[in-house]
Amino acid sequence: MKTFIQEELAATYEEAIAQLQLELDQVIMRNLAVPLQPGGWWHQYVCPEHHTELLFDPLQADADVFHCTHGCVLSGEPYRGAWLVFKHQAMARYALQAAAIYASTRNPKYGNWGRQLIVQYAKQFPIYPIHPDAKPWMLKGRAFHQALTEAIWATTLIRAYLNLSDHGVSFAQDSAVIVPFLRMLGSSMEQYHYILTVERGEVENNYTAWLNAALCCVYAAEQNKDSLEKLVYGPGGLHEHLSCAIRGDGFEFEGSVYYHLFVLRAYMIAAEMLGRFGVDGYFLQGKDGQSLEKMLHVLVLLADEKGQLPAFHDGPYERLPYTREIVEVLEIGYAHFGQSSYLPLLKAAYESAAAAGRAAGLEEQYGNPALLEAVLYGCSERPSKHQMSKMISWKLEEIGFARLQHPDNPLACLLDFGPHGGNHGHFDKLNLMLYDGRFAVSPDPGTVPYGSELKKNWYPHTVSHNTVTVGGQSQKPSAARCTYFAASSDQQPENGKASISLEASEAYEGARLRRHVLLTEDWVIDWYNVALSNNNIIDWTFHFCGQVAGLSDSWQPISAELTLGESDGYNYVKAVHSYSEQKYDFTSSSKTASTVIEYASDLDPEQLSSLSVTLLLPAEARLLHITSPGLAVDPSAAMNGFLARCLDDQADFVAVYRSGSKPCTIELAKDNRTLVVGDENKSMQYVCTVEGIKELTK
Repeated sequence: MKTFIQEELAATYEEAIAQLQLELDQVIMRNLAVPLQPGGWWHQYVCPEHHTELLFDPLQADADVFHCTHGCVLSGEPYRGAWLVFKHQAMARYALQAAAIYASTRNPKYGNWGRQLIVQYAKQFPIYPIHPDAKPWMLKGRAFHQALTEAIWATTLIRAYLNLSDHGVSFAQDSAVIVPFLRMLGSSMEQYHYILTVERGEVENNYTAWLNAALCCVYAAEQNKDSLEKLVYGPGGLHEHLSCAIRGDGFEFEGSVYYHLFVLRAYMIAAEMLGRFGVDGYFLQGKDGQSLEKMLHVLVLLADEKGQLPAFHDGPYERLPYTREIVEVLEIGYAHFGQSSYLPLLKAAYESAAAAGRAAGLEEQYGNPALLEAVLYGCSERPSKHQMSKMISWKLEEIGFARLQHPDNPLACLLDFGPHGGNHGHFDKLNLMLYDGRFAVSPDPGTVPYGSELKKNWYPHTVSHNTVTVGGQSQKPSAARCTYFAASSDQQPENGKASISLEASEAYEGARLRRHVLLTEDWVIDWYNVALSNNNIIDWTFHFCGQVAGLSDSWQPISAELTLGESDGYNYVKAVHSYSEQKYDFTSSSKTASTVIEYASDLDPEQLSSLSVTLLLPAEARLLHITSPGLAVDPSAAMNGFLARCLDDQADFVAVYRSGSKPCTIELAKDNRTLVVGDENKSMQYVCTVEGIKELTK
């Protein structure tokens, strides 16, 4: 049987240790030391022009010039302070790496270096001031702007300290430095915890999870079992946070995959510390049955056919630190719960880390950038082969996500209808995301680092998602509800279909938004109904990764700048073409338009895949081909999209998606509720009611 290193990383455990040792030798040779200045806010490490994270080399001793992947060169603040955050985190990680290497080789060179680095930080920490540049909403740290960043850094450093101690490295001669450091760190974390959970009453905040994790590490290092056990069930402790921050279906309340993993990782670190005192924290449950295993299962449901996770609400797609966190969480999760369904996600995360390593020029010399997580947390007892679980339809009622899947259709849908998600939520109720097999045709755009202007000005707004905007203004923070869902776990719903109906009545004053989606073996039927109390501008949008095939004569270039709006993201939307060849059906006051989208799928990059799109729109609607900022991976790589605009108090937008380049035909009957969808081989009738879309005849 292959070990986990061989299966996922094509390397033996010994080879992985050798690669980690090679990298750390470079750190030691370059005499990298603890920075004397505190770090700033890492979210400001972003190019102001391209909105991508700046490049960071962990082996660089110091830096005052910073580079963008597109060639921009920046200097000064806030980039310097943000770079220092990355540097402090890298040094703490190197201390943990030294501990892992020492545990495997017993070479005192690495044990001594790791000990010296921890002692350096213990000496330096009291010298860092309470950060004068922290923003008012932040809990101010010492080594960083935020106490949150300080808590994350502290858990890494203390894990290194404990790991070294476990394997015989003595800190006895350093007690005059280590003991005050731990006491000072613990005291500040307790103070932050009190401010956040008692004074501010924000127990559910993701900060709380990390303050708990940091305190668990401090108490474990101090061998303070009483304080650690009190933190489990005490005010704002692990049990209370799990009970109020995680919904009953196992998802973190902010509705962000990134913050869900962020909090889950903190829980796992806390559980690791509890295990040192014989307490199994991995099986801790909240008052409604919330658990770490349930939080892991949600990730399995959300993953696409490649094992990659979506980026709902605030959160990135691809960041090396984020990828390492995914690896850590899944490796620990597999070690404790043994679910093989985690392994395809783990494989995808290792592949993402390898790609990041190649892009940074690090992988060839130092191996996969997630090797340390593999060595520290990986479990060797696992199947030599594993596959993605069968993709099925599902609904998470409390957090408000759903997936529609049909065994005979390569297309699949994700929908978002849940609570807003607080400070990390987006104004995206009834957002639909479309997948074609392993390719995300129209995913959620994700979010860039918070220092980018696009963080507030584009990505959270309604017009950046596949839903409806009213009056050129983003939706209000609100939740929608699911009024109908038909699909079974064995993929045999009624007539083999998967269907959902959603309703949002609080997104806009005097507005009711309804979205009905039906997935059959042939197509995806998406019927969006809007009812307003007064006439207003109604915009239906669909953003996609790919190109409009051929740009036929039906698409007329827009010669003059067309302003669609000046706020709530509209200033980032550019109208490129207007669709002119539209067929009018005067009996139903509607018109149709058909086009084809082409994109490069990873299944066959040399051959373009196609998606046909047929739209039925209000007769007075104008259909535009638009461009807008790209996915958060690289906003400068613009996305294409369609925007249909009309002025009315009621409107129906129907889209039928079909894999391939062969469009279907759609007609709306006189009753405005019966839809006929077909081609030369097949014709089907569907009726739309408040409950959803129902098939009438074959």
